[in-house]
Amino acid sequence: MIRRLTSPDAGRDLVRDINSDPDFSAPMLSTAEQIECTLIGAFEKPDHHVLGVFTDDVMTGLFVFLILEDDRYMEMTVGLSRSARAYEELFAYLSERYPGFRGDFVFNPGNHILRALLVQRDALFYCEQQKMVFRGPCPAVETSGVKPLSARYRAQYAQMHSRDVYWTGERVMEAPERFSVFVAVQDRTVVGYIDVTNCYEENEPFDIRVREPYRGKGWGKKLLAAAIKRNGSKGMGLLVDTDNVPAIKLYKWAGFVKAPGQNSITAVWDIR
Repeated sequence: MIRRLTSPDAGRDLVRDINSDPDFSAPMLSTAEQIECTLIGAFEKPDHHVLGVFTDDVMTGLFVFLILEDDRYMEMTVGLSRSARAYEELFAYLSERYPGFRGDFVFNPGNHILRALLVQRDALFYCEQQKMVFRGPCPAVETSGVKPLSARYRAQYAQMHSRDVYWTGERVMEAPERFSVFVAVQDRTVVGYIDVTNCYEENEPFDIRVREPYRGKGWGKKLLAAAIKRNGSKGMGLLVDTDNVPAIKLYKWAGFVKAPGQNSITAVWDIR
């Protein structure tokens, strides 16, 4: 049985138990701030659904979904269960209520139960991502040519921004309370950008990109340094594909180190 929960109290023991399991913990509950924002804070957000799966009145799974009805999109931000039956019930529940939605599932790479069920449903899997955290110091590099996004460069920034993500350039620009954006400009042309969150105790360089002809010229270092300086004394963490050797090298140069046991993987399921 699946119930929509209205208080975090009912699931505290299950969260504590499963989130301490290295194979089934939730990557987005790795810090106290993430638990507060992603789990506890979800109960106050109307577009977030917190679901409990129960067997004989015993909770066997707890899940948090962002549900955007107009966009026909959902994202599992928390998935905590070691029960195959709980996941099966969850998928039946989602199939019944959200046909035609795109579902993004962010989960622990060690969660073989959820992975197998997504494989059965022909989900598309992205590369495993490594969590890295900033340990400093801020790199001593000049940042000429890098500036905060202004109206002059909004169109160019939006045009070159990654499109196969929820947070497109347009959405980022509509959320200044969440993101700061820096652009790299050469000869009045935007040649790169970085989106960085600005509202958390541990902020994230969310997306960084440099146009192909301008790579290897130091723009990535300048953009990252600008984001780190903007972040000040707050913490900073990021996710990077485990096979993206150039990016990992860049982040290590900037003072980031790997966070053991905090990797994640994303799968996309188009719900028929």
